Amino acid sequence: MKIQLTGLSHKTAPVHLREKLAIPEAGLPEALRELQNLGASEAMVLSTCNRVEIAVSTPDNGEPGAIIERFFERWPGLGGATTAAFEGHLYHVEAGAAIRHVFRVAASLDSMVVGEPQILGQLKSAYAIAKTEGTVGGLLENVLTRAFSVAKRVRTETGIGQMAVSVSYAAVELARRIFGSLDGHSVLIIGSGKMGELAARHLRRSGARRIYVTNRTWERAEEMAAQFSGHAVEYSRFTSMLHDIDIVIASSGAPHYILKREEMQKAIAARRNKPMFLIDIAVPRNIDPAVNDIEGVFLYDVDDLAGVVNANLKERGRQAEQAEAIVAEEFDRMMVRLKIEEVTPTIVSLQEQLEEIRTAEVARALRRLPPLPPEQRQLIATQIEAMTKSIVNKIAHGPISELRRNAGDPEGLQVIDAIRKVFHLQD
Repeated sequence: MKIQLTGLSHKTAPVHLREKLAIPEAGLPEALRELQNLGASEAMVLSTCNRVEIAVSTPDNGEPGAIIERFFERWPGLGGATTAAFEGHLYHVEAGAAIRHVFRVAASLDSMVVGEPQILGQLKSAYAIAKTEGTVGGLLENVLTRAFSVAKRVRTETGIGQMAVSVSYAAVELARRIFGSLDGHSVLIIGSGKMGELAARHLRRSGARRIYVTNRTWERAEEMAAQFSGHAVEYSRFTSMLHDIDIVIASSGAPHYILKREEMQKAIAARRNKPMFLIDIAVPRNIDPAVNDIEGVFLYDVDDLAGVVNANLKERGRQAEQAEAIVAEEFDRMMVRLKIEEVTPTIVSLQEQLEEIRTAEVARALRRLPPLPPEQRQLIATQIEAMTKSIVNKIAHGPISELRRNAGDPEGLQVIDAIRKVFHLQD
């Protein structure tokens, strides 16, 4: 079987080109059927905001590259374009290179943010659609299912996905360090900044349940509160409820401090020094830096969070090196398995040939026996069967072991060819 993957990603093409090639999820079944109609034995399409990849497999005498080219010409969304229309942006990988690429994509080593977990879910979804449509079920399916195992091993054996690499998620990581578990903690969002909204979303996913939103524009406060199943608070009274808040996210566009030391002292006193976590993502800052001097108050601004992100990016890079080693190891194993599968028909043919010779000689030996009682004849037949099977197994052991051992070695092809010739086996 042959396998080829053609695609483009955030590394090779700007978004306006990725959009042209993108196929919505609802259109994937039709695209997969079209690829099969064009001659693909198997097909899968992965289409996300950061990459679009088409993978097909064909018999050894097939032309997967030509199938993908014809798909470009015929797929309605591309308006008759050819792969040449994306020249310089498309990558074409086949055989082992295609398998290694799929492993790296599944392990999130080819992602915009290395280690992000979304790509594995997207790849599994694309596989599920292909499975439902019946367009995977051979080599490509083996590669994909192995890729999922590789990704799991990378997640288990490295910390590549554990460190926050966005400012909004870094805020959540810091909050966890302070509170331990975020279950049941209350959050107040001040303003409508995008990073503040993202931080609140991460906090909610991490267990924060009571979420309040305040904004100078009441309608915007209500709109954001609805996103988190929270409550809108009038801007003029949010300071009066600080004593009941565990985490404050400030992302207001105000040109001055909207939270000052005096207000926070009152709030922390009312909380009886129960800790508060303040995230000031606004520029210019919304919270007076002097607040950080109050015992029990933990204030972090954009620079603090950026420091966490940069440190985590460096650590994630080190973890990525370990992940690459895992991918390389699993790739080598996969290639050896595939090579062994290639010589399996030769092994089966050898076993069948030897068994045919054995059974013929056993039958000849039994015909030459003198007349004997049935019980004695059966005993002799059983002994001959056992002896000849043992002889054949010992004869076959050597060449079969050599076939398997040399299957993964390019220089072993001569050994495999010699065994085929010696036993008059078909290629």
